[in-house]
Amino acid sequence: MLNTKTITDLKEGYSKGDFTPADVVKTLDKSIEEKDGEINAFISRDTEQALEAASKADTSLPLGGVPIAIKDNINVIGEPCTCASQFLKGAYKAPYNATIINKLLAAGAIPFGRANLDEFAMGSSTENSSFHKTKNPHDLSRIPGGSSGGSAACVGGDLAIAALGSDTGGSIRQPASHCGVVGFKPSYGRVSRYGLVAFASSLDQIGPLTKSVTDAALLTNVLAGHDPMDSTSLKIETPDFTQGINDGVAGKKIGVPKEYMDGDLHPAVKEAVQSAIKALEKEGAEIVEVSLPHTKYCVPTYYILAPAEASSNLSRFDGVRYGNRSTDVTDVLSMYENSREEGFGSEVKRRILLGTYVLSSGYYDAYYIKAQKVRTLIMQDFTKVFQVVDAIIAPVSPDPARKIGENDGDPLKEYLADIFTIAANLAGIPAISVPCGTASVDGKELPIGLQVLGPYLEDQTVFQVARAWEALYQD
Repeated sequence: MLNTKTITDLKEGYSKGDFTPADVVKTLDKSIEEKDGEINAFISRDTEQALEAASKADTSLPLGGVPIAIKDNINVIGEPCTCASQFLKGAYKAPYNATIINKLLAAGAIPFGRANLDEFAMGSSTENSSFHKTKNPHDLSRIPGGSSGGSAACVGGDLAIAALGSDTGGSIRQPASHCGVVGFKPSYGRVSRYGLVAFASSLDQIGPLTKSVTDAALLTNVLAGHDPMDSTSLKIETPDFTQGINDGVAGKKIGVPKEYMDGDLHPAVKEAVQSAIKALEKEGAEIVEVSLPHTKYCVPTYYILAPAEASSNLSRFDGVRYGNRSTDVTDVLSMYENSREEGFGSEVKRRILLGTYVLSSGYYDAYYIKAQKVRTLIMQDFTKVFQVVDAIIAPVSPDPARKIGENDGDPLKEYLADIFTIAANLAGIPAISVPCGTASVDGKELPIGLQVLGPYLEDQTVFQVARAWEALYQD
């Protein structure tokens, strides 16, 4: 079936004339019709527009004729961009393309489908969407992860060839792990954020969710590069991320952080990661135990800094310029208050309140500034470790995908699920999740992901180590 193929498969099939981009779009559309009523990976899609683009696709381009699902917090001109929020539902269509969308189009890709997410990307389960809860394609009673849960579920459920997500504290890697796909967060500044609806600007990063490591590298080749529209975009040369991807790990030093492996890990997760460590060691990697001593501070640090940035970024949603405007108003102040009260969901409100609090007079130094200092210590942990090793391998999530509704009313328990992914965002380093086995739970085989982290701007190393493991895992 065409919907199960990788980007690499499509490129080969197009070159041989085995099938056309229109065939692929039609197959995906049929798969969505048949399965997405249960999975709920998508918010919307425009099949006619995708078919028109497919009919004109230049398959000689790097991504010529390849359909890519887009997380619904990335602007695509003329398409709704809801951020899975009532605030923007039916009230906003993108007047411009995000830079990465222009890059995809220039490479011949076909944006097809708007993927569901936690509202404004705030969550780890896609239960916070104001549209519907996305379900894990491997067990419909469980979460797909989040916030890029729709993107991961549509790739894992063969409703998309690949997808784009955004990662602020693990929002690409954690759902990739839960849905059994590859999810990559580039080094901060590698990929333009222009056109991504901001959650936490110093942490957000756009990246691919794919069916293979090579596909992730191919997509990153297109996405990466300097953008003058983004002040955080780096003015550096973009390498070919596929170069050396199959060179293996012989001679590489790979660190295993004791703080990640000594934690409260599900037995199947620990066993899967340990098996990967042994397999990579047999391939010639030198395994070194390392320490990231400030790991225990990652979650509290993140949940000071990210909400602080969110409270600032989301102040633009005020009912004045676009989006929801309450009709229950008596003056300007009540318009602001009621528009935001009606438009935002409970998790978004919680984070705005928390962020506003830590930025307020009398608490700014005690919380926000202190958290910034701890962030520096977390970054220094990685700097020290990467003086000794080439890459780090670790779990992505402490547990396989949980049941939908299991953490209702307990946001702290939900936040702690990101303990192994947040650090990469705080440090700005590249990280990837690649399938690493399964856990048998309630008669279902639930995917487990292996996380590979690399030094800042050493994205190629991350791809190389991840591909080495993927090759072993697939044999």
